[in-house]
Amino acid sequence: QVQLVESGGGLVQAGGSLRLSCAASGSIISINHMGWYRQAPVKQRELVAGIISGGSTNYADSVKGRFTISRDNAKNTVYLQMLSLKPEDTAVYYCNTHMTYSLGSGGYRSLEVWGQGTLVTVSS
Repeated sequence: QVQLVESGGGLVQAGGSLRLSCAASGSIISINHMGWYRQAPVKQRELVAGIISGGSTNYADSVKGRFTISRDNAKNTVYLQMLSLKPEDTAVYYCNTHMTYSLGSGGYRSLEVWGQGTLVTVSS
């Protein structure tokens, strides 16, 4: 079994910064894509930033220049550094990964896994 544990959310004033972390654990063989999504009240979940194993990244237009995604492959951890936060960044942020993990006895499975979500609130 595998799981994602997120941390780093909280309340911050506009213009402030936060750093989110998401650590994957379990019998992981490999992790390809890691990303952060967010969902604000009455809005659909949207991709904020993504990073693949080779290090290529992509960002939503609304966060380009303010957010930076990075990963530590040795720790199976992805980070989201958020600067110059705005009230419209307020949302629950979810970590997402596409990973392959061991079932034991030589078996494996590829799976998309979501974190439990962490709330980011930006006050004006």
